[in-house]
Order: sequence, then structure tokens, then C-alpha cells
Amino acid sequence: MDKTKIRNFSIIAHIDHGKSTLADRLIQHCKIVSDREFQNQILDNMDIERERGITIKSNAVMLPYKAKDGEIYHLNLIDTPGHVDFSYEVSRALNSCEGVLLLIDSTQGIEAQTLANLYLAMEHNLEVIVVINKIDLPSADVDMVKKQIEHDLGFDPDEAILASGKAGLGIEDIFEAIVTRIPPPKGDEKSPLQGLIFDSHYDEFRGVVVHTRIFEGSVKPGDNILFMNTNKVYTVEEVGYFKLKLEKSNSLQAGEVGYLLGNIKNISDIDVGDTITLKDSPAATPLDGFKKAKPVVFSSIYPIATEDYENLSEALEKLKLNDAALTYSKDVSQALGFGFRCGFLGLLHIEVVQERLEREFGVSIILTAPSVQYEVYLTNGEMVIIDNPANYPDVTSIDKIREPFVKATMITPDTYVGALINLCIEKRGTQVGLTYIDEKRVELVYELPLAEIVYDFYDKLKSYSKGYASFDYEFTHPQETNVVKLDILVNGETVDALSMLVHRDKARERALSACEKLKDTIPRQQFQIAIQGAIGGKIISRETIGAYRKDVTAKCYGGDISRKRKLLEKQKEGKKRMKMVGNVEIPQAAFLSVLKSGDTTNGKK
Repeated sequence: MDKTKIRNFSIIAHIDHGKSTLADRLIQHCKIVSDREFQNQILDNMDIERERGITIKSNAVMLPYKAKDGEIYHLNLIDTPGHVDFSYEVSRALNSCEGVLLLIDSTQGIEAQTLANLYLAMEHNLEVIVVINKIDLPSADVDMVKKQIEHDLGFDPDEAILASGKAGLGIEDIFEAIVTRIPPPKGDEKSPLQGLIFDSHYDEFRGVVVHTRIFEGSVKPGDNILFMNTNKVYTVEEVGYFKLKLEKSNSLQAGEVGYLLGNIKNISDIDVGDTITLKDSPAATPLDGFKKAKPVVFSSIYPIATEDYENLSEALEKLKLNDAALTYSKDVSQALGFGFRCGFLGLLHIEVVQERLEREFGVSIILTAPSVQYEVYLTNGEMVIIDNPANYPDVTSIDKIREPFVKATMITPDTYVGALINLCIEKRGTQVGLTYIDEKRVELVYELPLAEIVYDFYDKLKSYSKGYASFDYEFTHPQETNVVKLDILVNGETVDALSMLVHRDKARERALSACEKLKDTIPRQQFQIAIQGAIGGKIISRETIGAYRKDVTAKCYGGDISRKRKLLEKQKEGKKRMKMVGNVEIPQAAFLSVLKSGDTTNGKK
């Protein structure tokens, strides 16, 4: 394929600005799928993505387009997610492109994630085409958005393309801008092969399907390829392009985006960001890979049925192939048995992984309360990283603890500034900046503890601002903090899976909340159950689940009151003996209720 006729591009935007809808119109315009087979959000092939209206996985598709100059161009679109949790997916997609469409909702304007994704594109030196979307809506304010483009982004507003993904307006203009403004890929077919793995997925009949962008050289069936990071060698069986379905071709050459199959059964041999080269004539150096996704929230996953442990292990291995940001290692709990300690990008990522494990792999699981990584400095001078309450050292051996902080940027209408400032103060935040972007919008910048953000910050932000505030964050340096280990006791026994690391000032509030939720979800027994929150040996909250009681005095009528007392005392002794030997079964719903911060769920709109 002629390199000058190839364009590799991506669509970036804030969440819910219409990326998937615009991608649908681009695909329909190129007629690579019939109207009968077409469905909305065609690139979002997971049920969760369709239900929530969000993109979680970046997908690729090749679009053949006949330009006004009469030439046929092959445009490789790599769709990207918009939620702040999945910015890693965006960075991987951008590494495989030469240009981007920056989508801005004409009713919402420029938001925090719009700016964050733009800076990401500029880091990769990509050509940026600004598209103002949803211009057909009655509430669209194109003039306001054009002012923002000039003021906030520094682009010429007259060059912005006016479009509507829903109505199909401006689609031809977008295609022409891609062809004329985005440069063709570079690379030499005769150089040693260098292909970047930007994604992969597992096919149970054909093994691992590797998604690759070829930067130098070419690859064809029969070639012996080497993965430079893992040093594994495979023989290529098939290569081809993404045209919604996999379409076989004779070879993949420099500048092209496609897939390859090599009967790769061992999932751990594939590293996203690794470089593919030929075994017989390898490249001198690997390509600059992607930065490794760094998990920020940690939670343990356990199978509800212990015999499902192997199934869970296999499911996580396959999920890891398709979700490079997920990390996991073996874990064990006295209450829940064997499981895995997993690292996630945020609370929405936790929910997505949970739903995918249950839907795609049929494994029923229990999650523990999320935690972040703390730097614990011991009195002997040693420093340990703690993300699991089970590994929390003895308080007498701790000198100081530091927790991760983030710089959070919020863009909000000025009406909600007071509510958001109160929210940030409640979450132990420190104001760094407050800037009026224009007469109606304010940019708030706060330093906040990551632990407060992953708990329920996103929910409250959307609630306090009635959905209008946008949010993005980046990591700063850790700061000293006063963290304690909060234990939850059920019937006098510590349930290790419910333990959590919290700031001392928030410990009682979290303990009361956990005890109340457990009281509502743990079923009553024949004996009284005490649910307590404790820091060390000090009880800071308590709820009691009453016992089932039989009316033992019903048959005792008349006579002295001591007869009734005798029967009640006998019952009381029986309950006491029962409590000593009784076992409280904690249902899955109880663990999940403690995990949830409130009635709303992070990421659901």
C-alpha cells in the first residue's frame, strides 16, 4: 500500500462529547458496513460500554475514503476513551497516530479532560484538527466555543470544523481535513522490522491477536518474529487490517496499522508497548515503548466459591491481555480464602473489571474496600510501601507515613464554585489556584489526597455541580499524613477483608458508615451480633443486629412472676452458649455495600 495514501488518526475529547457517535458516522460514510448490519456505538463492542454510553477500550478500524482529488486514501481510526480513569488507553492510541481530531461539545465548551488530552497530543507532536460537535442542538453556542478555542487553546477558531455526529453534518469536511492536514506516516519498508504492540486480545480458537503499528520494515506470513522485551520467537501465520472484522492481507508495511496471528497461546509472552522485529535480521534498538500504566487504587478480589479460584486466575490472565493497566498478584484472607491483590486506575476501572469478570468469564467475585499506596517510614530507618491493610506494621514501629497527593483541575460554571470549594475543604484539599477563564467559567486547582478522590469525590463533584463541572488530575509529590488502620469486628472477630487504611480525622465517619451498611446486609441469627469499628484496641463505632427470639413465656400464664423470669434467664443462657459457638456468615452484598460510597456509583451517569 502506498504510504502517501495512509493517514493514522485518533479522536480525543472529554467524556460524553460525542466521540463514538462521530466515529459511527465516519464508518457509515465509508460504507464498510451495510445499513442492515450497522448498530450505534459500533466500535464499542462491550455490553458495559453500550449500557453506560462510555468507551473503555480503544478500538481500531480502517476506513477507505475517496477524496475530492479522486484518490483513495486508507484512514486508520483508533477510537479512544474519555473518562479520566482511562487516560492510559488514550496515550497508547496516540503513540500510533500522526494526527488527532479534538472534539468539543458546542453545548458544554472546553472542559478539563479536553485540555488534558490536547496536552497529551502535543507531547506526541501530533497534528490537531479542532471539531465543534453537536451544532444541531437548540442549546448549541458555537460563538462561545470559538472564543474558548482562541482564548484557552490558542488555535484559530475559523479553522475549526462545524459538525454534528448525530445528524451527520460536516463529515465530508472532516475527511478532507484528515487527508490534507494530517501528514502521511514515515518509515522505510526495506529497514529492519520495528512494530509497536499497542493492544491485543484473546481469541479462544486462534490464540492471541496482536494489534500493531508498523514503523519500519514489513512483516508477512511465514516470518519468524521476535518480541524484543520478552525474547520470545513466533512464526507469523496471518496478518491483516481492522475493518470491523479482521481482514487478511499479504503483508503489513511501514506506516500501516493492523493485526498479526502466530499461534500465541502463552498470554504472558505479550507486553503492550513491546517492539516486534524479525528474528533473522533484528532491529538495533526497540522503539520507545509506552510508559507503563501505574495503578493508583488497590483492592483484593476473591471468588465467592473457593473452587472458582482457578477460573478466576485464568480470567484475570486473559483480561490482563486486553487491559494492560490491570496488575495482580496472589493474596490470601482468613475470611475469604485465596484470591488476588489487584491494582486499578480508579473506581470506574474497578467496576469495569468486576463486571467483565462476571459477564465475560462467568466468575462471581467479592471485592475488598479500595486503598492507595502509602509510604511508611519505620523507626529503624527503613521505608516500606503499603497498599494492603493486612501488611500494616505495628504502630509502635512507625515513625511517619506519607500519602500520594494529586493536583486536581476542575472547570465549573461560577454558580457552583462555593459548593466545590466546600467539597475540596471537606476532602482535606489545599487551594493552588482559582482563575476566571471567562465571565461564566472558573478553573479551580486544588492539591488533594488521592485516597479522598478514589472514595467518593467524583460522585459528589457531579452531584454538587449538577453534572456541569469537569475534572482531571495529575500526580504530585507525597505528603506526610496521619493514617490509621480501621478494623471491622463482627461478633468479636476481626474481618480482615473489611479492614481499611483511613485518615484519623475520617476514621469515625467511615467506621459508622461501614457498621450501618453491614447491619443492613448481614442477616439476623439466633443470637445477638455486635458489629464494631476499632482502631487498635479502641472501639469507635458499634451497631447491633438483634437476635431472633421465641416467646418462651407464651405458655406461662398466671402464677408468680419468678416463673416467667426463670424461663427468660434459661433462654438468655442458651443464647449466650449459641453466641460462643455460632458462626456469622457474611454475604457478598455486605462486602459490596462497604465498597460503595453511597447511593450513586462512580462513572454512572
